[in-house]
Amino acid sequence: MGYDAHWQATDQIPQRAVAAGVVSRFGSIDPTDGGRTHRWSVSAEAWGQLGTGVWRAQSYLLDYHLELFSNFTYFTDPVHGDQFEQYDDRQVYGVSLDYSLPLTLFEEGGTLRSGVQIREDDIDPVGLYDTTQRTRWRTVSVTQARIMSAALYATWALRPASWLQMQLGLRFDSDRFDVHANLPANSGIASASLVSPKLTLAFGPWSRTQYFLDFGQGFHSNDARGTTMSIDPNDGVTPASKVTPLVRATGAEAGIRSAPAPALELAAALWTLRLDSELLLDNDASAIVPSGATRRYGLELSAAWRPQSWMRLDVDLAWTHARFTDLSSAGQYLPNAPEQAAAIGAEINRASGWFAGAHLRYFGTTPLTQDDAVRSRPSVQLNAEAGYHFSSGLSGTVSVFNLLDRRDDDIEYYYASRLRNEAVAVNDLHFHPMEPRSVRVSLAYRF
Repeated sequence: MGYDAHWQATDQIPQRAVAAGVVSRFGSIDPTDGGRTHRWSVSAEAWGQLGTGVWRAQSYLLDYHLELFSNFTYFTDPVHGDQFEQYDDRQVYGVSLDYSLPLTLFEEGGTLRSGVQIREDDIDPVGLYDTTQRTRWRTVSVTQARIMSAALYATWALRPASWLQMQLGLRFDSDRFDVHANLPANSGIASASLVSPKLTLAFGPWSRTQYFLDFGQGFHSNDARGTTMSIDPNDGVTPASKVTPLVRATGAEAGIRSAPAPALELAAALWTLRLDSELLLDNDASAIVPSGATRRYGLELSAAWRPQSWMRLDVDLAWTHARFTDLSSAGQYLPNAPEQAAAIGAEINRASGWFAGAHLRYFGTTPLTQDDAVRSRPSVQLNAEAGYHFSSGLSGTVSVFNLLDRRDDDIEYYYASRLRNEAVAVNDLHFHPMEPRSVRVSLAYRF
């Protein structure tokens, strides 16, 4: 499977430019922004019986290419403009092998699963260039990199009692980054390893209700170029600090699942997540860059009801508290971290005749600055569809997106930018608008 995509106007629109009539909500300050990407992949899978257990093997090959031109700050460089190009050309190879073995304890059934995963990213090259109307005028960095990842894991699912389910897990990850940059000082080899445990407990069910506790550790990886960087590639002089290759994440969750009636499902969960380093968008650096440690905790509620076998109503609500853990004069709020979200849906799924559905999505206000001085606006989007099954294989559908035709935004940021007629950069809200009301008619046939 694979895809080849093109897009235009990737920059965000400054609010002041729309208010002054310089550009429409759906326009672009730099119309040459955009790009092209493709990703093609092929995979194979095999499995079989080995003793009392089952083995499974997978392999894959992926080819990926990206050329993306962006301009977030417009004309802080009044001569060339601020457009830049991100270029990425890589091949990815990977294999995995796991073995599942029945393992009984305390007279209850259980399964022990273990395996190995290996992946290699061959990047040749990944580049960052300053451009004007998609023409390169300065090379910021050109890097060849090889990232080799290997993991060993084991999980044991068991039932010590009829009312208790357990899952114990342990994973070992090791990554190696071999980087060759156009600045020799930013070349080198870095490596890191982490051990990540996991524990899940589920109690019940009692009176159609089950309780659960989860704890686990994991990680996210940082940009390979940052693991060996010692000089800022923008000027080739300023010292730069290397980033941690693998960043620890620790999470826990406690919750309840219940089915008080045959057609009703309810769930609630309290959770917490700590990251040793957060990744944030830095428009000045034209990159996603590591920042300080963060902690999140929140509450999630969900309900689903099937008044008829062909009808489903569902509600999902989420509230999140996200902060930097280190005290800072800039503040502790995490920019662009959602705080409230909700989704409401209704579906009528009939095997013949009419079918329909409607889904509403809500995002509450979000801090856009670390001191919470500027917040985003809430957004609501309602999508709906209706269709008809003409036969067992043929159906037609009419879909309406943004049914309420709201002038909300998909994403908002707050930072400084400079328009062509401005003497200095100005702090402003920048947004990517939600698409206006649109209609799609489709006809599908299933063999």
